[in-house]
Amino acid sequence: MARTRHKPFANFLRQQETDETFRVVFEAERMKLRIARLLKTARTQRGWSQAELARRVGTTQSVIARLESVSDEREPSLHLLGRLAIALGFQLSLSFEKSKKSVTASQRIIHTSTR
Repeated sequence: MARTRHKPFANFLRQQETDETFRVVFEAERMKLRIARLLKTARTQRGWSQAELARRVGTTQSVIARLESVSDEREPSLHLLGRLAIALGFQLSLSFEKSKKSVTASQRIIHTSTR
């Protein structure tokens, strides 16, 4: 039986970046992973259990567990993220930034020269 060579994962990702649907889904999952890491780090630095954070936010421990494990298919609402931020002593910040792939060389030069 002939073995097929598998391309490295990085090459696969580069090929998929041209697929708009893939990019949207990939970025959404990356955002959920970042939220999960930030949430767990902030909670554990305070010495709180998932149940304690849930009590302070007004939700259940299972919601916090799903957010931290990224196992929930749903994305957290801005309302929930805001409540989590307040409970953890943070301010929720939201921004829209151009994708590095969509910025042209001339836009980079203009942006750099205005600093």
